[in-house]
Amino acid sequence: MSTPAPAVSVIVPAWGVAHLVGEALASLQAQSFADWEAIVVDDGAPDDVAGAVAPFAAADPRIRFLPTPHGGVSAARNHALAAARAPLIALLDGDDRLLPDYLAKMIAAIAADPGLGLVSCDALYTGRPAREGRPFSYYSPQAGEPTLAAVIERRFNIFIAAMIRREAIAQAGGFDESLARAEDLDLWIRILSAGWRAAYVAEPLAIYRRRPGSLTTETLQLCRSTARMYEKTARALAGRPEAALAAVMARHCEEQAAWIEGEDRVIAGEVRAGLDLLRAAHAERRSPRWRVMMPLFNALPPLARPLLAWRRRREAQA
Repeated sequence: MSTPAPAVSVIVPAWGVAHLVGEALASLQAQSFADWEAIVVDDGAPDDVAGAVAPFAAADPRIRFLPTPHGGVSAARNHALAAARAPLIALLDGDDRLLPDYLAKMIAAIAADPGLGLVSCDALYTGRPAREGRPFSYYSPQAGEPTLAAVIERRFNIFIAAMIRREAIAQAGGFDESLARAEDLDLWIRILSAGWRAAYVAEPLAIYRRRPGSLTTETLQLCRSTARMYEKTARALAGRPEAALAAVMARHCEEQAAWIEGEDRVIAGEVRAGLDLLRAAHAERRSPRWRVMMPLFNALPPLARPLLAWRRRREAQA
């Protein structure tokens, strides 16, 4: 005999976070709203995600483990979506946590209006000392109405722990498995461009963990993937005013990628090639500090490497 479908399916991709996924699942079990199921996807993880999830699944029938071959986070989420039973989908990365009223408040928000395809919330940082306890919205604005134009231009940033109608995801075609990064932003844009609207619960309802790692490499990959995503968006929205916004954002991301690569090359000792990239990326436009640094580097190239290396160390601590 089959059990009734829950109100919400929580998708938990957990590649490489066997040591943290227990905290994510414990935060689910602590929710004030209890009618949920969780589908944990390992995405062919190199660590023992199955072993970390096993005691939770054994004790709580709402939790299921779904082993899949490694295909990236979009493929993992799509596998979990295919196995999900609820009309609402919540996203929870395996190294993040939900605060106790996340499900109750997000479900109430999306249920209030059948035209809402997704609802966003704020979150609190952990894992980076300089940002510990600070809100996601402090660094990634969540101001005004989350319209298609605002989301494309990043004037409104939808945090990954979103609540989404399954119907809206299906209409948008799920996560784009060709994108290595920016797959979440791509989905939000496609849901909104299909005519759904978004809403916002203006309080932190999740804990957003930033783990130590090669932040520069991740940022460079993110910029390049985001540029490709915006190029795809501009083509898909051809004839609509938002297409021009996407094209501008694509160029901005390409310039940002060139700027990051230029910094990398200077720090690696390829000073001339790195400065050429920084000039091509118009690094002097980035901030008043860069407007001072670029003429200095052009006049005295040997200063570029130690100054940028120092700046990179400061950024890694922020």
